[in-house]
Amino acid sequence: MLDTLLAYPQSWLGPAWPLVWTLIKILCIVVPLMLSVAYVTLWERKLIGWMQVRLGPNRVTFFGIRWLGGLAQPIADGLKLLLKEIIVPSGASKFLFVVAPILAIMPALAAWAVVPFSPELILADIDAGLLYIMAITSMGVYGIIIAGWASNSKYAFLGALRSAAQMVSYELAMGFALVCVLMVSQSLNLGEIVRTQEGNWGVFNWFWIPLFPIFLVYIISGVAETNRAPFDVAEGESEIVAGFHVEYSGMTFAVFFLAEYANMILISTLAAIMFLGGWLSPFPQSWGALGSPGFGWLLLKLFLVISCFLWFRATFPRYRYDQLMRLGWKVFLPLTIAYILILGAWMQTPLWIWWK
Repeated sequence: MLDTLLAYPQSWLGPAWPLVWTLIKILCIVVPLMLSVAYVTLWERKLIGWMQVRLGPNRVTFFGIRWLGGLAQPIADGLKLLLKEIIVPSGASKFLFVVAPILAIMPALAAWAVVPFSPELILADIDAGLLYIMAITSMGVYGIIIAGWASNSKYAFLGALRSAAQMVSYELAMGFALVCVLMVSQSLNLGEIVRTQEGNWGVFNWFWIPLFPIFLVYIISGVAETNRAPFDVAEGESEIVAGFHVEYSGMTFAVFFLAEYANMILISTLAAIMFLGGWLSPFPQSWGALGSPGFGWLLLKLFLVISCFLWFRATFPRYRYDQLMRLGWKVFLPLTIAYILILGAWMQTPLWIWWK
């Protein structure tokens, strides 16, 4: 049916059709992602409000409909930031000052090109998808460093240095965690990693069981990688005002804000794909419709993981910077390297039962 619907525009556009069709698919990913980013901010404020026994946003409605209280809050926040003046400091490098937010959000969006939403829904099903994600997401640190330097502010520069050191430190642990996933699945293709977790045992076929310590390392490193509490030392208001984006206002600040939440959604999605079975059902396939795979299962797992990100913010106090770096270099890095050796030995024994 889809082929029939696309036949007319394909014949009308001719050689330009592949480019137009690719742009349409990109928009189908980016637009829902930006809407999700907006409403994750609302869910964060409501969830933390419930945890702290207080109301979250409940005033901004659509056309005054009371039972929609708070649902228009992200739209109001976006309009407020859109209408605010963008002030560029007089001593700043103006070109780099404007380019930095783009460099921060670009990797968070580009990485979605290889993320499989279901067996059929994927923009680019490449064999080296995992390698592509590791390469593209590591570029996000450039936006933060350039933002701190281009602002010509000591506070912003200190925040950028702290954030860059933090991201590089925890990227190592995340990289070794992904090596474990590669060893177990024997593939760099994200769709194949999900299919390797298929089986009659449902949730017990997923990689979170043999890789449970690595799963925890990946989640905690993801929290640090996105500068989220309790690892938000780059934005520690009591120490360095607001970190690397202290000089930003209006939409330039909003783009950094979008990049942080887009990275949270990306890391949560990758955690669901690599450790929690992706689009696979947690129930055995013999359970019929309840055990059938689908995009809805990936959304549910994504929602649960990202809710943990928000939960951590409401629960844990901020780490000192020396504690944060010690955790990354002296705990997570040796742990992941040791687990690679243990996993390699375990996979050679009859006790390894996760082969296809």
